[in-house]
Amino acid sequence: MGGPEELVTLPAARLSALAKSAGFELVGFAKAEPIPGEALLDWLAAGHHADLDWMAQRVDERLDVTRLLPGARTVIALACNYWHSDEPSPVARYARGRDYHATMRDRMRALRRSLRAEFPGVNDYGSVDASPVMEKVWAVRAGLGTVTKNGCFTTHEFGSWVVLSAMILDAPVDAYAQALDEDPCGRCRICIDACPTSAIVADRVIDAGLCLSYQTIENDELVPENVRPAFQETVFGCDICQDVCPLNMTPVKAGTRFEPRSLAAQSVRTLAGMTRAEFDAWVPGTPLSRAGYDGLRRNAAFALGASHDHGARPVLEKLLLDPSERVVEAARWALKRLE
Repeated sequence: MGGPEELVTLPAARLSALAKSAGFELVGFAKAEPIPGEALLDWLAAGHHADLDWMAQRVDERLDVTRLLPGARTVIALACNYWHSDEPSPVARYARGRDYHATMRDRMRALRRSLRAEFPGVNDYGSVDASPVMEKVWAVRAGLGTVTKNGCFTTHEFGSWVVLSAMILDAPVDAYAQALDEDPCGRCRICIDACPTSAIVADRVIDAGLCLSYQTIENDELVPENVRPAFQETVFGCDICQDVCPLNMTPVKAGTRFEPRSLAAQSVRTLAGMTRAEFDAWVPGTPLSRAGYDGLRRNAAFALGASHDHGARPVLEKLLLDPSERVVEAARWALKRLE
């Protein structure tokens, strides 16, 4: 992909309007300048990415978007609110409805069509959480918000209940934002103290191997013994550090694309004992498909043991006969907890 024959400065106000028409709620613009690599490289060197090996790949592209789009001049940072309700659920809020990747890709495609119709000489590269693009960094540079002590990107409008994406352009715009010069956390450490596994190992530094989101979603091997007791009421993802954050006390209800599905209303016991047919009815099209049938039931078994749910004994005893070794191991641990 080459740059336009004549470099045209695009109107930021018009681009912002197109992005909002496509469904993005927050839009900002940052110059496509290289990202200093110290924070990422130090985090990787410390092993805080656990076995998320893809984080250590394509580092040059993560730090310099011109390697993704030659001639890149602008990064459009995009955010959408996903909060819907405070109804209790063993599923993290972002995962209770349609997979946000699909929603953000739909909106990215709509934005791309509009851009190409109005500015046909401009090339772009879109990222929806699956490319080597550091969306949080670009959202900060574009003035959409800040990263708080729990490592979450947090906005004035929606708190940290947002999902991010970015679009890179090989043309400049007429107005770039500045990163917000503020630290909304101050001396507050509520999220650090509330984390049940002490995964926030330093200010804005998360050890993925200790985080319940990693353990319930990404880890398909043995869950460490010291982490299992923290699984209480947690089957997929974790919102604890966001739930306690004072900056999230006035959430805004999101649109229907993020509306929770029936899966979010299921109890931990139900998820532990769900059949393959129920999994096939509830899970496809949601983020929970990432954990898989065995992974979700394993997580639910751990959660039942962690919460000392004695009424779940029949479900756990049945899981001892499951063909999945992961599920059997979790059920065995849970039953020992009940004893």
